[in-house]
Amino acid sequence: MVTLRVAEHPLLQVFALCCRFAAPLGEIEGSAEVARVLREPAPCADEERRARVRALLRHGGYKPSGRGKPSSEYLVRAAQGDGLPRINPAVDLCNAVSVESGLPVSVVDLGRTTGELSIACAPKGASYVFNASGQEIDLGGLLCLFDAEGPCANAVKDAQRTKTDATSTEVLFVLWCPREEAAAGEQALTLIRQEAEAMGAEVAVLAS
Repeated sequence: MVTLRVAEHPLLQVFALCCRFAAPLGEIEGSAEVARVLREPAPCADEERRARVRALLRHGGYKPSGRGKPSSEYLVRAAQGDGLPRINPAVDLCNAVSVESGLPVSVVDLGRTTGELSIACAPKGASYVFNASGQEIDLGGLLCLFDAEGPCANAVKDAQRTKTDATSTEVLFVLWCPREEAAAGEQALTLIRQEAEAMGAEVAVLAS
């Protein structure tokens, strides 16, 4: 049983669900609707939501700007070009929901996490590698998902060590939602659940 402990935070409303797929992601047929969204996205244009997401990340002292801006903002900009690339069914679903909701979404391979999962602000000096090239992100003050080894995901860049790939079968989605945008978060969670179930996954909501 996967559990998620969330530290008290005045601005955060976490939405999270666990999906157990019947086969590795590399063997699963992705959603046609998600493929359409990635090909012809309708990026969220709600400036108040964008500002609230930034305020959420800024609360602990993190500066959400430049290369450290919320992942949802990065996806919106990327989508304005030739759409978003296909990666795997879980990441594709994460990206499609994020770009259209304007909310950052993390996707983590639960098979690569250890121990209890929790959400809290990372301490000063914390960091992790976020890509295969070995680049690191400074996490001080940023809300993060933690396992027994330390932080492994957040609303900006997820850790390389717990990213999904073609072999992943059990996945955790985390929506980083400002409390004032709870209705949008609930809608985004519902979309992820529906699409994951349509792909044959067993779904359990951990936080809503």
